[in-house]
Amino acid sequence: MLLVGDFGKAPATRCCSENGDQRKNIKEKSDINIAALVGNERVCEGTDNGDLPSYVAEFIEKEVGNDLKSLKKLDKLIEQMTESKMQLEEQVLTVSSEIPKRIQSALKNAEESKQFLNHFLEQESHLFSSINSHLLTAQPWIEDLGAMINQIEEIERHLAYLKWISQIEELSDNIQQYLMTNNVLEAASTLVSMAELDIKLQESSCTHLLGFMRATVKFWHKILKDKLTSDFEEILAHLHWPFIAPPQSQTVGISRPASAPEIYSNLETLFCQLLKLQTSDELLTEPKQLPEKYSLPASPSVILPIQIMLTPLQKRFRYHFRGNRQTNVISKLEFSRGLMMLVLEKLAADIPCLLYDDSLFCHLVDEVLLFERELHSVHGYPSTFANCMHILSEETCFQRWLTVERKFALQKMDSMLSSEAAWISQYKDITDVDEMKVPDCAETFMTLLLVITDRYKNLPAASRKLQFLELQKDLVDDFRIRLTQVMKEETRASLGFRYCAILNAVNYILTVLADWADNVFFLQLQQAALEVFAENNTLSKLQLGQLASMESSVFDDMINLLERLKHDMLTRQVDHVFREVKDAAKLYKKERWLSLPSQSEQAVMSLSSSACPLLLTIRDRLLQLEQQLCFSLFKIFWQMLVEKLDIYIYQEIILANHFNEGGAAQLHFDMTRNLFPLFSHYCKRPENYFKHVKEACIVLNLNTGSALLLRDVLQSTSGQPPATAALNEVGIYKLAQQDVEILLNLRTNWPNTGK
Repeated sequence: MLLVGDFGKAPATRCCSENGDQRKNIKEKSDINIAALVGNERVCEGTDNGDLPSYVAEFIEKEVGNDLKSLKKLDKLIEQMTESKMQLEEQVLTVSSEIPKRIQSALKNAEESKQFLNHFLEQESHLFSSINSHLLTAQPWIEDLGAMINQIEEIERHLAYLKWISQIEELSDNIQQYLMTNNVLEAASTLVSMAELDIKLQESSCTHLLGFMRATVKFWHKILKDKLTSDFEEILAHLHWPFIAPPQSQTVGISRPASAPEIYSNLETLFCQLLKLQTSDELLTEPKQLPEKYSLPASPSVILPIQIMLTPLQKRFRYHFRGNRQTNVISKLEFSRGLMMLVLEKLAADIPCLLYDDSLFCHLVDEVLLFERELHSVHGYPSTFANCMHILSEETCFQRWLTVERKFALQKMDSMLSSEAAWISQYKDITDVDEMKVPDCAETFMTLLLVITDRYKNLPAASRKLQFLELQKDLVDDFRIRLTQVMKEETRASLGFRYCAILNAVNYILTVLADWADNVFFLQLQQAALEVFAENNTLSKLQLGQLASMESSVFDDMINLLERLKHDMLTRQVDHVFREVKDAAKLYKKERWLSLPSQSEQAVMSLSSSACPLLLTIRDRLLQLEQQLCFSLFKIFWQMLVEKLDIYIYQEIILANHFNEGGAAQLHFDMTRNLFPLFSHYCKRPENYFKHVKEACIVLNLNTGSALLLRDVLQSTSGQPPATAALNEVGIYKLAQQDVEILLNLRTNWPNTGK
């Protein structure tokens, strides 16, 4: 709501121009119009509220107030109110005249709609009556037509049934005619068509028709198969199949017949004709299946001509390897190659007999693995087909296999650790090969794990592979515990040969496991383990995410434990050497740095005599451990040692003494020309590993002017960027400002400034 606040103000002076009076009149008129509009709104509100007198009093008080000069506005205000009243009356009259017309129009439209609706209802009622009448009239016709349609459909079914029978009989007659004319190829082709019809009819509910079709197919299949098999076996007999003797003796002992081309041509013809019978043979013959506990995958049937060629071999196999023959000896499991299903049957029958004889069972597993390797690598047998690994994956057999593998692995570990050459590298005399300095026991152990991997990697089920993986991890943990036990026996000689050999073994196993973690085979096992863990909810979401993103591996637990062992052993070695270094540095700590002659007073700078035991100890231990530790371990060792040396020299020698000019120069010479070069063989800039010592030497050896200037800067700009810039300018990056101030206070060669 707009407020008018100019009514209560005193009028402006009359000494104004005419234009000013006009502007004033216009403004007053607009104010009155606004007030009138506002008044109308508030009148309505006041009327609605039933408080009109109070509203009028408030309005007059506001518009006129106590200013008598404002009474001249009343005429204009009354005029405006009158105009507003007339406008409102006109609006009321207009509305009162229009509303009845609209109501009348709406009523008229409603009446018309009602008439249309009644008309539609009458039409609907008439149509409904007509439809019911028509349905009553047509009902007898519908019933008669339904009966006729059912009869027609039944006749059509009979006709289709007769057509199928006619088609079957026609094909049967054709086969008979082809056989009478000795056209075996066409007869076999016709039998293929008949077998395909049989396959099409499998979904039919006409059992008699299906039986007739199957009997007809079986009848002609037997006739054709017997005839072709007889001819095929006769040809094979001419070729002296099966070839039992070695190829060379066959070549020497059997002369090539004169009719060989004809024999081979007949062999090819009969082979192709037998292939024609493959469809009907698969339809009529159910393949042999082993018990479900072996979980054999579905494999395609062997083609019919090959089945015939395998028959004499199967007879020989059963004769020699089934029953009570002397050749059927469980301890001699060298199978004949080629007849996979017979081999699987043989395995399934023999395994229960030797399950609890460790030596025989191991021999069986070895023979099976050799057989599988040759079968796939030499003969190209598909890995998706049924094979011997499915038999070994049966629960009872597999658990026994795991138990035996664990037993013999533990025995091998006992043997390798008790060997006299357990801690000696096989390649100790070959520098290029012996970079890892791997002791024999560690290399033999990892070879054992690798052999176990080769033995189980072709298992068909990922769950079985994961069980073997757990076995490998258990063996690694067991070997780690054994190494820890031997290490504890050698703790007092932490720099000795055996202790270093144990550390090299731990490092080697770590390296190999890290490499295996990136191997495709173990990455696939990691994915399989992820699926198993997700199903069983055995891991947290974070651990599952790490496995899925390859941030972790299947060997992470073992790697972490071995890393901890390696770090503990290295720390023990570093501490041992550091204790020796501190003992050797006692004289050097007591050096009189405050009273040493300046560099100008000496002809040639030389190493402090008190530093010789310290440096000799460091040198000897570095040379010793460089020979005994592999490169990566020795690098970690000397860097850990340097870190402790840097802090020790800085805190125990430098900060514990005061230095004159000669003492600072001697310290700088001992460090930069003698200590640092001891490590130059292992890195290009060894001084970068002694940051505290190097920068302390810089501060102590600044010339007097630079030292004074640096001290003033540090005192005037404490903690400010200019102080950091000043430190960087003289080569100080590691030490804090407070440390530099302390070092400056250790200098004694300050000029006498009279302060």
